[in-house]
Amino acid sequence: MSDLPTPSERKAADTSLGDLLSEVTRDVSVLMRQEVELAKAEVRQSATRAGKGAGMLGGAGYAGHLTVLFLSLAAWWGLGHVIDIAWAAVIVAVVWAIVAAVLFVLGRNEMKAIKGAPATVDSLKQIPDALKRNEENR
Repeated sequence: MSDLPTPSERKAADTSLGDLLSEVTRDVSVLMRQEVELAKAEVRQSATRAGKGAGMLGGAGYAGHLTVLFLSLAAWWGLGHVIDIAWAAVIVAVVWAIVAAVLFVLGRNEMKAIKGAPATVDSLKQIPDALKRNEENR
C-alpha cells in the first residue's frame, strides 16, 4: 500500500469548506429544480387525463339522461294503451317524484354525515398550545 493520496483525497484537501458548501448548495438547488419540473410534468399529464375522463363521464351522463327520458316516454306511451294517456303521464311523473325524493333523502343524509377534516382541525387546535409551552420555557 502506498501512502500517496488519491485524486479525490487531494481535491478534498485543496478545496475550502466554503467551496464545498457552495457545491453542495448548487447540487441541492439543481436537484430541487429537477424535482419541481418532474412534478409539473406529472401534474400536467394527470390533468390532461382527468380532463378527458371528465369529458367522457359528462357524455355518459348525457347519454344516460336521454336513455331515462326515452324509457319514461315509452312507459308513458305503453301505459296510455291501458289507461287514459293523461293518467299514464301522471303515473310516470309520480314514479320519478318518488325516485327524486328517495335520492334527495339519501343525499341529504350523506351530506350531514360529512365530518370535514377532524384530524387536521384537531392538530391545528393543538398548535397554539404547543407555541404557548415553548414561550413559557423561554
